[in-house]
Order: sequence, then structure tokens, then C-alpha cells
Amino acid sequence: MRHLRAVNKYFWKYRWRLLLGIIFIIASNYFRILSPQVTGYVVNSVERELRDSLSKRDREANKRPDLAVAARQQREDVKDTANYDILVKKFIRTVDGSRPTFSRKVAICGITLLLLALLGGFFMFLMRQTIIVMSRHIEYDQKNEVYLHYQQLDTNFFKTHSTGDLMNRMAEDVSRVRMFTGPAMMYLTNLLATIGFSLFFMIRKDPLLTLYVLTPLPILAMTIYYVNTIIHKKSERIQALLSSLTTNAQESYSGIRVIKSFVQEKAMFRFFNDNSEAYRKNAVNLAKVESIYFPSMGLMIGLSTLLTIMIGGLYVIHGTHNTDVGTITEFVIYITMLTFPVSAIGWVASMIQRAAASQKRLNEFLETRPEILNPATPLRGRVRGDIHFDHVDFHYPNTGIHALKDFNLLIKKGQKVVIIGRTGSGKSTVAQLLLRMYDPGSGKISMGGTDIREMDLQDLRSQVSYVPQDVFLFSDTVAHNILFGLSGGEQEMVYRAARYAAVDREIEQFEQKYDTMIGERGVTLSGGQKQRISIARALVKDPEIVVFDDCLSAVDTKTEKEILSNLQEYLQNKTAIIITHRIFSLFDFDNIVVLEEGRIVETGTHAELLALNGYYTYLFQQQQQEKEDSGI
Repeated sequence: MRHLRAVNKYFWKYRWRLLLGIIFIIASNYFRILSPQVTGYVVNSVERELRDSLSKRDREANKRPDLAVAARQQREDVKDTANYDILVKKFIRTVDGSRPTFSRKVAICGITLLLLALLGGFFMFLMRQTIIVMSRHIEYDQKNEVYLHYQQLDTNFFKTHSTGDLMNRMAEDVSRVRMFTGPAMMYLTNLLATIGFSLFFMIRKDPLLTLYVLTPLPILAMTIYYVNTIIHKKSERIQALLSSLTTNAQESYSGIRVIKSFVQEKAMFRFFNDNSEAYRKNAVNLAKVESIYFPSMGLMIGLSTLLTIMIGGLYVIHGTHNTDVGTITEFVIYITMLTFPVSAIGWVASMIQRAAASQKRLNEFLETRPEILNPATPLRGRVRGDIHFDHVDFHYPNTGIHALKDFNLLIKKGQKVVIIGRTGSGKSTVAQLLLRMYDPGSGKISMGGTDIREMDLQDLRSQVSYVPQDVFLFSDTVAHNILFGLSGGEQEMVYRAARYAAVDREIEQFEQKYDTMIGERGVTLSGGQKQRISIARALVKDPEIVVFDDCLSAVDTKTEKEILSNLQEYLQNKTAIIITHRIFSLFDFDNIVVLEEGRIVETGTHAELLALNGYYTYLFQQQQQEKEDSGI
């Protein structure tokens, strides 16, 4: 239950809805609890009418009046109504005061019972309109909270947690918490109100009979406690299995082309089926445990009803404890009214246990603090000046790979720098550190003499355009994908960025041109088209700094030359960092940095590095040989 304390802030936010809901629940149960008393009054009236009729026949047969009849009837009326609710007492005095016929009295009581049922139903409607609607508002707020928190978490978090698990927690777990904030709260309050009212009037009517009737309930409480412990453990296991199942399905859908190309449909289905079977078995086991509740409730309620009729009947027969037929009738109705609330104990307890298990899973992520945070007093403003990597050292936290070792690099404002190296040499790490996807283990990165850790995080990233190595496009139009980094933009800006990225002619050939919908992750486009749209998305921001991370690997040589020629024009007076494993001899770079195992091994211009006849020369000769072999 301690895990559910996290939702208390939502209860406080919607406290007036919750308070009104509780008032409506109490009102609904109050009017419902009057029905047994009115029914008991009617039954006693019928029994008394029958007895009086028999007495009248006896008097007429003996031809002598019974002077004690009127006095006895008055005493019984006072005794019958002594323990009733004040409204019922007033109702009975009003009915008896008008001295109606017996048939009229029964009709009045019938209409009253109908009105009480309507009032109870009306307040029940209002309680659902307040508490259930409140739970939907809480669900909305909690999903937003989880989604917002996901966006604040650092890159390393998403490398160590699967997308399927993240989705399951935000969807399935939040829905189960809603069952606690809505139905469970409503039924729990309703249960307490019904039991409270019923016990109050039962004890007031006949304490000893109440004690006998409620004897089975302690056994029921122990059963509930034992079963709830089992349900809690099984619920946690089921939620974990559901996350694995969701992850498996999500990965299969995302990688469907790979699955089909390697003809692994059956193998993936077997894997999914195994996970699904494990989930099914655990869910069935939980259902079997929960199935203990309802038969237990039925048994205990049945025993209580049996005890009421048996013990109450003996009291009436022997004329003890001032018990009458009306009292037995009231107690039977009370027990019937308690049937659903008591049987709902198991259901409510199950919902609470499941919600606690789900909230525990949500808290694991909500209590995870991102490692990349804004400083207490962030510096805001236009990013200007030189970029300086000063003795930067970095290990990836999830793998322990030593990506950069004593990395020193000064990039002056407006310079075009290319970072070259083999796969795994640490090239992409430079871009991720510059954008503060990670912070260096030691050393610092500064812009215009200011440590980037002192800058506003969103301000920094909004002013640096980044083309990642792993292109990601959204299921939206081409135009919206290009404008993704801007809150708004002119259509001409989209056309201009597409021209610079050398993708405008292909977009114009699409049936709906820039309004063409792109499939999930850009599945409807070729690899080169995706890369160029990603480049256009970076260029449309018109930033001071542009970082290209191996973004031309999927384009042909002719298109590559066109893009590089366009970039020569676009990057005038801008700082550009191009990360690649290929040498672009046609681009006039101010500085070329060669990385090997996280260290800078060579720096200089193209001509200077060729003159050194070192590692860069070796890479250049290898690339030239590949071009000759391919006939380019």
C-alpha cells in the first residue's frame, strides 16, 4: 500500500470531486438502509393485523370485548419504532396518525420503498459521476506525468530499458492504478458506508442476534488476508511477464523486414508463444486464486442468513429477546444488502493489490532521476564563440567502453571540421557529448568560454542542429518531418532545406509531394531518402552549429557530391562538425581530426595530413583503391 502514496497528490488535486463522491455514497446508502426498517414496519403491521383479526373472531365468538387490545397495540407500536431512524419514526407517526385502512397503509409503504430506491439510485448515479470521472482525470494526469518524465530521462536510461516495457508501464500499469483511484475507492467507501449503517441499526435493534449473525465474518477476514498476499505476489509476476510480452511483440513488428528476409517467422512465433504461454499460466493461476473469494463470500453470507432465520425464529417462537417477525425480516434484508459489499471485499482488495504492484513499477521509473540535469541557474542566450574539448575522458556507463581518452580539440567559430576514424573509434561520442546526451567523466566542453554544463539544456540543443547516424522519421508528412525542430515555419523554408539536402526532386515526384505520409520510422522511403530528409530537418533550423554524424553513408557518389556542394554554400559563417569514416576530398575543411581508439592521432588539413604519410594517408589510399576497384 505504501507504493500507492504516490497518487495522494492527485486525490488532493481533485479533493472536491472526491469529497462530493463520498457524500453521495453516504447519502445513497442512507436512503437504502431505511428500506429494511419500513419493510419491518409493514411486516409487523401485517402480522398485527392478522393477530387482531383472529382476536376479533375470538371475541365475537365469546361475545366479550378484549379491553387490553388497544393498549397492547399502542405498546407494540412504540416498541417497534423505538430503534428506527428518525425519518422512519416520523414517517410511521404520520401514517399511523392519519389512521388509514390496512390496504392504504401497505400502499403508502410500497410507494415509500419505491421513492427510497429512486433516491438511493439517484445518489448512486451522482457518486459514479464524481468518483469515476475523477479517476479518469487522474489517469490522464498520470499518463502525462509518466510521458513527461520519460522525456526528461537521459540517453543511457533508454539504452538499458526496452520500449515495450516503457509502453506497458504507461498504458497497462496506469490503467490498473485508475482502477484503484476510481472503482476501488468507490466500492471501498460504499462498502464501509453500507456495513457501518447496517451494523449500527442491527446492533441498535438486537445486539445479541447481531453477534450471532456476524460470527462468520472473522473467518472471512482471515481468508481475505491470506488470499490477498498471494494475489499481490502473482500480480507483480504477471505485470513483468506482460512487459516482456509487449517488448517481444514491439520488436517483432519493428523488425518485421529482417524477420521475413531471414525466414524466421516460425521461430519468432515460437518465442512469442512461449512468452504468451507463461503469461497465460500465471494469469490463470491468479484467476484461480481470486475464484476463492466469491464462493467464500457466498458461503459466509448464506450462513449469516441461515443463522438470522434460525436464531430469530427460535426467539419469536419462545417469545424471548423481544424479537418479532419484523426484526427477522429487517435482519434478512440487512444481510442481503451486505452481500455485494462483503463479496466485493475480495474484488476491491484484488484491485488494490494489483494497483500497488503497478504503482510500484511506475515508481521505479518516476523515482529515477536523470543524470543529465539543468544547472540551478542555467545560462541562456545565443550560442556563440569557439567550441573547446578540454582533456575530455568518457566511459559509457552501460558497457564500460572507454570511448574518449584525454580528448583535446579546439573548433573556432565558423570553422568546418571533419572527424574521421574507424567504427568504434569514438567519433559519435564527440557529437553526443557536445549535445549533452552524456556528460564527460573528466575534463570539460565549453562554448565561447562557458562550460556547456552551465548552459540551459534545451537552449543549447535548440541551437545545435544534429543529424544522427541512426535516422529516425515520424509517421507524419514529409513537410512535418522536415519542420520537426521548429514550432512553426514557412513552406518556403521546407523547400529550401530540401534543395540543400538534394531530396527536393524526389519529393516532388511523390503523389502528394510534401504532404506525403511517411510510414513508421520512414519505412516507405529508401535509406538515402531518409538520410536526406534528416539532413533537411537539421538545415531548416538555420543554426549556428551543425553536426553531421555519418549522414551520407546511404547515398550514391553523385548525390554525395551534390549535397557537399550545397553544404559549401549553406555552411558559410557557420560552425560545422562532420563525423564520418570516409574522406571527403571535395570539401574544403579547415581541420581534419583523425581518431583511433578514442585518441586523436593526427590533425591538419588534407594536404598536411597526406604529407605526414600516416594513418590518414593510409585511409585515403584505401578509399581511392576501393573507388578504382568499383570503377568510379
